[in-house]
Amino acid sequence: MSNIKTLVRGAYDIQKLRIMMGNRIVGNFKAKLGQKPSEKEQELDLEGKKILAALRLSYKKITDGVKTFPSQKKFKGDEVISEYTELVLVDRYIALEKDEAKHFSLLTKVLEDYPVYSAFLKNVKGCGAAMSGVILSEIDISRAKYSSSLWAYAGLDVAPDGQGRSRHKQHLVESEYVDKEGEVKKKVGITFNPFLKTKLVGVLGSSFLRAGENKYSIIYYEYKNRIENHPNHIEKTKGHRHNMAMRYMIKRFLVDLYIAWRTLEKLPVAPEYSEAKLGHVHAA
Repeated sequence: MSNIKTLVRGAYDIQKLRIMMGNRIVGNFKAKLGQKPSEKEQELDLEGKKILAALRLSYKKITDGVKTFPSQKKFKGDEVISEYTELVLVDRYIALEKDEAKHFSLLTKVLEDYPVYSAFLKNVKGCGAAMSGVILSEIDISRAKYSSSLWAYAGLDVAPDGQGRSRHKQHLVESEYVDKEGEVKKKVGITFNPFLKTKLVGVLGSSFLRAGENKYSIIYYEYKNRIENHPNHIEKTKGHRHNMAMRYMIKRFLVDLYIAWRTLEKLPVAPEYSEAKLGHVHAA
């Protein structure tokens, strides 16, 4: 799995660089127009995307029919890209876009070799190749004895104080490690994989909701409706209830993943604690 992990992390590294560069290009363009650039270093908003679309169109016009990238002496700008440096920046951004697309395209081909992708993940509406790659590269299903093991690894378990797992001081735990001198030391840190949690809750969860009606979006809306009408949750904010529903939805997905993956790998599949000990049966 180390090779696929390198491929996945590499693709996301390129994506992060592309997003950062896109934000800076848009910021420079806004400054050129006398506007205040956004301070966000994340995916572009609608205005930013429109600016990049205009820059891309201008770039195409300037370079159309040119066999080699124009030199500074031969550069002829327009009302959008008026400086040579701007042309170079847009060229690099477009190159990153192509590289990112190629990485994810190759990832899709690699994933076909993994049974859990072709037999399960590929058929989950809202879970694309990029997210499937994250799941395959970050999770060792042989170490997940229970579905709750996946919850804990993804930071979706409940901490001792009864709250959802987080980076808060009270949720950190002490663990031992061996330093470069070979000495056993102790450190305090989180108990989960932060990269995996971010992708599952922040990306996959939103993707389920954007994908239209599907098993997991139904779970989200039904659970959200339940807590909105439960007396214990009435005073919670809209955002808090949304986050609760998102976490619950992803946890149900992880249960399905656990069962499908462990079954394909011919590993023992344990029933959920709520079913085995409490007799609660979740809807399929």
